[in-house]
Amino acid sequence: MKTLTKEMQAAITPGMALNLLKEGNKRFINNLKINRNLLQQANETSGGQHPFAVILSCIDSRTSVELIFDQGLGDVFSVRIAGNIINEDILGSMEFACKVAGSKFIVVLGHSKCGAIKGACDHVEMGNLTALLSKIQPAVYDEKTETETRNSSNSEFVEKVAAINVKRTVNAIIQRSPILSQMIERGEIGIIGGNHDIATGEVAFFEDTLIINKPH
Repeated sequence: MKTLTKEMQAAITPGMALNLLKEGNKRFINNLKINRNLLQQANETSGGQHPFAVILSCIDSRTSVELIFDQGLGDVFSVRIAGNIINEDILGSMEFACKVAGSKFIVVLGHSKCGAIKGACDHVEMGNLTALLSKIQPAVYDEKTETETRNSSNSEFVEKVAAINVKRTVNAIIQRSPILSQMIERGEIGIIGGNHDIATGEVAFFEDTLIINKPH
């Protein structure tokens, strides 16, 4: 697998970027990961980096995006925060990744059995975590189908809230970043949400969140 150059990055379309991630996840769940010389990639990227995607995921130790999408050094920007929420610092990081560094695709990735989602479902308050979980609370209130046991002991409720949280984050990126919104509108970048199953390793993308416009 070749280390990405500026020319290779420029040739990747948003649709191709999504396919690269889908193919990488297939390799991961089938234990067919590409044999890379990471030290060589470290040397080859020392003069500059040209990742094709930026992935916002949870800090969960089982959701390492380079592993679950079978990517090497210099392939993807990884933004990690509990509950895969956004704030202005993360939006700024994504704007850098796409507008300055040339990435073609944004993924918001939640995962199964997420501790941050469970905390929000249980309305946990603890130190600085309180403010973080408050950003997930709207997804808890948006989930209307589970009428009983609306807490972390209800695994279906947790997973439904996790999916809503991802979709809300996708929408929030578009609403809160004029730079990224314009790039999506022009077809320069694409965006999608998804969920990582920590038991199987499989990533299920939410096709109803996918936006890839024709370049104009």
